[in-house]
Amino acid sequence: MSHPLQFIDLFAGIGGIRMAFEQLGLECTFSSEWDRFSQITYEANFGEKPAGDITQIEPAAIPDHDILTGGFPCQPFSIAGVSKKKSLGRDHGFLDKTQGTLFFNVAKILEIKRPKAFLLENVKNLKSHDKGNTFKVIQETLQGLGYWTFDAIMDGKEYVPQHRERIFIVGFNKDHFAERPDFRFPVQITQKQELADILEPSVDAKYTLTENLWNYLQQYAEKHKAKGNGFGFGLANLEGITRTLSARYYKDGSEILIPQKRRRPRRLTPRECARLQGFPDSFKIPVSDTQAYRQFGNSVVVPLIKAVGKEVLKVLKEMPEQNKHLKRNGRQMAEAV
Repeated sequence: MSHPLQFIDLFAGIGGIRMAFEQLGLECTFSSEWDRFSQITYEANFGEKPAGDITQIEPAAIPDHDILTGGFPCQPFSIAGVSKKKSLGRDHGFLDKTQGTLFFNVAKILEIKRPKAFLLENVKNLKSHDKGNTFKVIQETLQGLGYWTFDAIMDGKEYVPQHRERIFIVGFNKDHFAERPDFRFPVQITQKQELADILEPSVDAKYTLTENLWNYLQQYAEKHKAKGNGFGFGLANLEGITRTLSARYYKDGSEILIPQKRRRPRRLTPRECARLQGFPDSFKIPVSDTQAYRQFGNSVVVPLIKAVGKEVLKVLKEMPEQNKHLKRNGRQMAEAV
């Protein structure tokens, strides 16, 4: 009997990537998330509390796995700092460029555990950050670790009624793939779902904006409109899609406001935010509204992750038979008999 492929869930948040991969039949063997409120939501839904700060976890202590997944936070990589180290004769190879960033921890795990594949997710701007230098360092690091890499910017609006562009980086271990595999990101489809489809039929009055807040948002928008700026609240089209849900949504809900007849607009409820990210209604929300807004604003579009993950699995299932049992122990390779 064959065992399911195993994956680890880094920078796990509330488990959006885990949910997608488990729906594909994979088994999660390790998770890590430092935020204590996200840990509460994660544990309520998956029955285990994620390990804490990834910077305090030894890569060797992480269980072996087939796929590494994670939506790592993007911190600036200091190109100047790298140059200074080189001038002092302190260059330590490809990982040196990412020292001090959370991506460095991802790279160290890839170096030591050697999974067959990885899936990383980040904000769209990662590709243009520092005139493209940040993304170049990431690519060079991953390729230097011996992985074929693929990347694409994809929009969640193809799967849920929300405009949400994110960059995905997928890699396959050259220990198992001597030639570049035929991996392709999923073809974007035209989704049929409208915002109205995910709204709750009855909503507590507390989600309706106060008169003071609504007046403030309108005045703020008028002020910036007069200056020629595009800043302002977003009154959503119920027959269309929304703007991107952000972690700051708890502050005033201004980027996605739901119009109401004969009443001021309202915020989305936490359950509606969950639906906007593709979470099923069975997903438990055990935290306050404020924390829930932060968590869903930081999360991923689950069905989009599932679509990308499905393509990753296609490649792994087509892995050359002679490479399926290759193991790596440190830097030594041995082929199983």
